[in-house]
Amino acid sequence: MRGYVRTVTGDEPIHMIKVSVYRPDLTFIDRAYTDEDGAYSVDVPAGETVTVRFDTHYSLTNADEWQPSLVTNVVADDTVPLDRRLVPRGHFADTARGIDILAAFLVASAVEEPEYASHAAARLNQLKQNTLFLQHIQQALLEHFMEQGNA
Repeated sequence: MRGYVRTVTGDEPIHMIKVSVYRPDLTFIDRAYTDEDGAYSVDVPAGETVTVRFDTHYSLTNADEWQPSLVTNVVADDTVPLDRRLVPRGHFADTARGIDILAAFLVASAVEEPEYASHAAARLNQLKQNTLFLQHIQQALLEHFMEQGNA
């Protein structure tokens, strides 16, 4: 599986985005980081149905700069690239992107270590949603990560 990660606003490549691949039950398969061109490549058995999360890593300098993204039920394939565009922290997320970001944080809440929590909370706090329902989900995730960060 391969592809590119770029900015949603300007098509610039994003360096050092963690691309994590999971089975449908969220067992971890593999991860890679994007290079300076925003390219990544992950070894996944062809034909396997996977979930792919695009996110920052809490230990890197870009840990608070980008909102995560999620692709579920994708069939691994090396012939067609799986590209993503990420929303910068603090920017408005339209409804579809808002759902994508919240879904990525939801998966992160199930698979990430406690060190992830403070960076997740900082980014969630800066997310601008356009519907009351998404704001409620955002608030619940924010409370979860704040509690996890304080534990």
